Amino acid sequence: MRWWNRKPGERVEWVLEPLVAVGPLRFGMNPDEVASALDGAIAHVSQGLGTGIGWGYYTDWGVTAVYGENSGLVGVAVDAMDGPLVRLRDIDLIARVPSEVHADIQDLARQEGAAVRVNRSGDPEIEAWGVSMGASQERGLSPEGYTQRLDTVITDALLVGPELAEDPFGSEPVIHWRDVRDEPPNVGAWPVRAEQERQHWDWAPLESVGPLRFGMKPQEVAAALSEEPAARHGRYPFGTSWEGAGQWILDEDRFDRVGVTAHYSCGHNRPPTLGAVTIHGRSGPQVEFEGIQLIGMSVSAVDTALVQHIEERDLSLIVGCGGDLGVKGLNMYVRATRAGDTVVSEARFCKAEWEDHG
Repeated sequence: MRWWNRKPGERVEWVLEPLVAVGPLRFGMNPDEVASALDGAIAHVSQGLGTGIGWGYYTDWGVTAVYGENSGLVGVAVDAMDGPLVRLRDIDLIARVPSEVHADIQDLARQEGAAVRVNRSGDPEIEAWGVSMGASQERGLSPEGYTQRLDTVITDALLVGPELAEDPFGSEPVIHWRDVRDEPPNVGAWPVRAEQERQHWDWAPLESVGPLRFGMKPQEVAAALSEEPAARHGRYPFGTSWEGAGQWILDEDRFDRVGVTAHYSCGHNRPPTLGAVTIHGRSGPQVEFEGIQLIGMSVSAVDTALVQHIEERDLSLIVGCGGDLGVKGLNMYVRATRAGDTVVSEARFCKAEWEDHG
C-alpha cells in the first residue's frame, strides 16, 4: 500500500535474519517463490525476471528483489516511505533519522564484534549482517491533500545474502538494478557552504547561468569556470553488431570547486554542447529568481515561495520526474540534495530544447 493511502499502524513489520532472510523472503528464492511469499504480488517495474540476473519492484510492498545468475534472490532493497519496517535485533532500520540509526548500529556492532564501514552514500554498511544503509527524502501531505517534499531524510536499506555482503552495491546483480559507480562517493560528512562563501550568479532563462552559456563546448565550459572536471561521465551508443560500441559520448562534467555539473547534448556526428547546468545545493553558487534564493536553502521554503509566486501571477507549475518544481516556460527545476539528516535545495537550469529526466 502506498504511503499516502496508509493509516497509522498499518505498515507491515519484518525481522531481518542476517544473510538468511528478511521477513518472508529467504535468499535463494526464485521470482515465483518471492511473489508467493508476498501474497501473489506483481512486480510492476522489472527487468530480466526469470532469465537469470534481474530485478523486480513490488510496488504494493515497497521492496525491490534483486536476482543473481540463476534467478535466485540475492538482495532486497527496502523503500524508506513504502517498505516494511525491518528490525534487526532491537534496532528498527527503516524510516528513521539516519544519524540515530547509525548510532544504534555502532552500539550493536561493538557488542557483537562486527565491523562497520561507510558505503558510497556515506551510510553504515556491515558485511557480517549483509546490511547497507541509505536514505531518501521524506514526503508528506499538505493540508489540501497534495504530496509535498519535506526537509528531512529517512532511512532505507539494501539487505543481501552472503554472496554479496562484501560489496553489495558493487556486485553485478545490484548494478543492473541501480548503478552507483558514477555517483560521487560520500565519506560520511555533509558540509554545506555558508551563504557568504558562495559565488552569486545571474541567470538568463533558456540562455545562460553565471558564466556558462548553453551551446558551449566542454573545453569552453572548463575555461569559463577556470577548473578542470573532477569527474567525467559518458556512454557508448547502442549500435548494431557490425558497428561495434561506437565512439564514447560525453554526458556530463562535474566541477567540485565551483560546485556545478555541466550536462551535454550530443548525437551522431554532433559534438557535445552545454544543454543544462546543475548547481549543487551544498557547495554551488547562489542564484535568485524573483527574489527567491534557489540554492542551499530549505526545500520546503523554496517550494512554498515558488508556488506563491506562480499563484499570484497566474503562471503554471511544472513538476519534474523526481518531484522537482519549476515554472512553466523557464525549464528550471528546484531539486533536493542530502545534507546529513536533512536536505537543501539545488537547481537545474536548462536550454529550451532540453528534456530533463532527473
